[in-house]
Amino acid sequence: MDTKQIRSTFVEFFQSKQHQFVPSAPIVVKNDPTLMFTNAGMNQFKDYFLGNETPKNNRVANSQKCLRVSGKHNDLEEVGVDTYHHTMFEMLGNWSFGDYFKKEAIEWAWELLTKVYGLPADRLYVTVFGGDEKDGLDRDQEAYDLWTSWIDEDRILFGSKKDNFWEMGDTGPCGPCSEIHMDLRSESEILQTPGKLLVNEDHPQVIEIWNLVFMQFNRNSEGILLDLPAKHVDTGMGLERLVRVIQNKSSNYDTDLFDPFLRKVEGLSGLKYGESEKTDIAFRVIVDHIRAISFTIADGQLPSNNKAGYVIRRILRRAVRYGYTFLGFKEPFLYKLVSELAVHFGEVYPEIATQEEFIAKVILEEESSFLRTLEKGLKNLEQIRKDLQMRQQGTIPGQIAFELYDTYGFPLDLTSLIARENGLSVDEEGFEEAMKQQKTRSRSAAKLETGDWVTVYDKDEVEFVGYDSLTSQTRILKYRQIKDKTGNKFQLVLDKTPFYAESGGQVGDRGILFNDSESIKVLDTKKENDLTVHFVDRLPDDPEAEFECQVDSQKRMLTMSNHTATHLLQAALKQVLGDHVQQKGSMVNEHLLRFDFSHYTKLSEEEINEVEKIVNQKIRENVTLSEKRNVPIGEAKEMGATALFGEKYGDLVRVVTFDPEFSVELCGGTHVKATGEIGFFKIISESSISAGVRRVEAITSAKAEDYVNAHLDLLKEIQEMLKNPRDLKKAVADLISEKNELKKEIDSLHLKETEQVKEKLKEQATSIDDYRFIHGLVKLPNNDALKKLAFELKNEMERLVAVLAADINGKPQIAVVVNEVLVKEKGLDAGRLVRQLAKEIKGGGGGQPFFATAGGKDISGLRKVLEVAESTLRAASA
Repeated sequence: MDTKQIRSTFVEFFQSKQHQFVPSAPIVVKNDPTLMFTNAGMNQFKDYFLGNETPKNNRVANSQKCLRVSGKHNDLEEVGVDTYHHTMFEMLGNWSFGDYFKKEAIEWAWELLTKVYGLPADRLYVTVFGGDEKDGLDRDQEAYDLWTSWIDEDRILFGSKKDNFWEMGDTGPCGPCSEIHMDLRSESEILQTPGKLLVNEDHPQVIEIWNLVFMQFNRNSEGILLDLPAKHVDTGMGLERLVRVIQNKSSNYDTDLFDPFLRKVEGLSGLKYGESEKTDIAFRVIVDHIRAISFTIADGQLPSNNKAGYVIRRILRRAVRYGYTFLGFKEPFLYKLVSELAVHFGEVYPEIATQEEFIAKVILEEESSFLRTLEKGLKNLEQIRKDLQMRQQGTIPGQIAFELYDTYGFPLDLTSLIARENGLSVDEEGFEEAMKQQKTRSRSAAKLETGDWVTVYDKDEVEFVGYDSLTSQTRILKYRQIKDKTGNKFQLVLDKTPFYAESGGQVGDRGILFNDSESIKVLDTKKENDLTVHFVDRLPDDPEAEFECQVDSQKRMLTMSNHTATHLLQAALKQVLGDHVQQKGSMVNEHLLRFDFSHYTKLSEEEINEVEKIVNQKIRENVTLSEKRNVPIGEAKEMGATALFGEKYGDLVRVVTFDPEFSVELCGGTHVKATGEIGFFKIISESSISAGVRRVEAITSAKAEDYVNAHLDLLKEIQEMLKNPRDLKKAVADLISEKNELKKEIDSLHLKETEQVKEKLKEQATSIDDYRFIHGLVKLPNNDALKKLAFELKNEMERLVAVLAADINGKPQIAVVVNEVLVKEKGLDAGRLVRQLAKEIKGGGGGQPFFATAGGKDISGLRKVLEVAESTLRAASA
């Protein structure tokens, strides 16, 4: 079987067991403060386990794209070193939400593996939970007994809590699990060492392929396990490992999932995979990482310097480093693999094929930038080596090694390798300590203490009425306290709410909850998974009381204007620039709108004006909002609705239309009833935020009016300053022309003055030993004039050392030049001398041996500079 058949066989098998197939959720997680990336198939079903949402089908199956490079599940440093860990992987899974439990999960897993896929039963082992005294849990005898119907007892092993008790996090649903392991060794190796001794011992040929999790507990914030109201099944099987065992390969990388990419890297590098362990690791790192990078970019996460974007940038740079160091890639190469990804994954995950060009451009830009950084790092390392040798030291301090890692992406092993080649070592303990301190700082910054939810009323569905009303009667379903670095906060979940929760780029609503007894401020509203959470300034005195909700109507109205204008903007950009324009991010609040989109060149003034013209025309047309709710996703796409890559859509969606020929989009945000309510639209900036992504910021309504009026007021002030000329543009042009002519005259005078200063200095030249020495106090217009004077003196006089103490517009500056011949013959060094002289003006500086400069704060020290310079040079020649 090839990979495509293996994947489809899994889905079809569980469909035959009445499971609904659910498409993969985006790899980039939104609306979940505990996760940056989807790291397991169960992530998109988390609300079902938490009881926040009722599943439409109690049995589902899917293949989920996952990423494990941060937090608890972090396999990054293992990837490439071994043959079975990955950053990005596909997880096959089947789920039961309160339906079947251990019996069916075990029976179907065994049937699929042995009967359908044909894996040999005598190569399989099973582990079950062996109990835990601390939690007061007995071993999972039920699972053990069920397994004995399918596999010999000597192949069923009891495992520890670490291996056989699965937890979503520090709190939340959890339960015992059964892992299925496969022994892939040769017959002779099996005879020598029984496979049961190697299960969960990190043996590369005895590997876990499927984990069956039996969710039956909930761990609260105090660490206590409580029974869940319903029991669930959550299974996960890595497609890459399954393909490996079915295709009978000794490595995941030898399968048809990776082989085409290895061949491509061979062609680009001129090297062969399988000939050297060092180059093999680099090959594996590259073909693994390109998948993680491309899938996350396709789902809307661009490389950046913070959070999820920084993780992706790290993965990309790790791949580039391995290619640079071990495969000889000195130019960008990763981006050339994207076309291969589009071919092999385009049918299953169309977002890769659809965005192939965009993904490649982003990666190319990132590669080019990092290769420049890498070169800087190597130069930095060379300077560190020289400094250590000069001080007769042989160890690179740990803090410096960490700075190389943090700033330039140099891993410790690369720094150590270069150090060894130069007869140096690295303080690895110091490096680890610096790394530990950084992690501690990061954890402290992100630390969030969350209490347990306190349930007031039970209700399956939470009703959102904010599309139609800004008020509602409500009851509090549950509440909790949270604590972060800013202090205590409180969260409420309401049974009926008009408050829009932050999502899709639109900020959350603010407002109040009130009744006859009390009033509570709603500071913000956010999504947590699919739960609407209200952040409030305090908890209610009586949580069981009814409250009236009141959204801040002015903030909502301004936000709605900006959100609707964003839809009009996207449609206008497509009309002006082309259909390649796709949304890559947005932010909408009451102040402005920010829209990121795919485009490769700066927008011209004409294009910006045309976009504004189209949007404002639609505003004047006062187009009425056409909104359809609960539309089947397939029907919505047939209507031509634009869907965003990286967004998770349910079976039923909301379609927002402003003129069917102009803008039809899937959107959950709030909008004005007709475009005329926006008033006016104005673009205030356009810029690049990464390769192939432009950003437009714009304002509407009163903000746009204020902006235009402020510019008109400024124009009026300028007219009055110029005595109200008839032709303002000509008057400004004349003023600029006059200024330029005057500047030329001043520059000419400065040139003559500098020439006179130079001739006077040459006349004052004296001798020290066998070279000429000039030192003088000069007054010059700028630093360029000082540098020009110094170099002209050096070029016009042989064997010269000159020290110039300059007053430049009231600020002290020093310039030192030394003829190159004297640098070699006498070891004179302008940089060393200028650093010594800078102390006299309370400053600092440096440069090269033949030319150096310094600046300072104390202009009264300039004469002392000249005295110290002469005495230092004469003492050196004595």
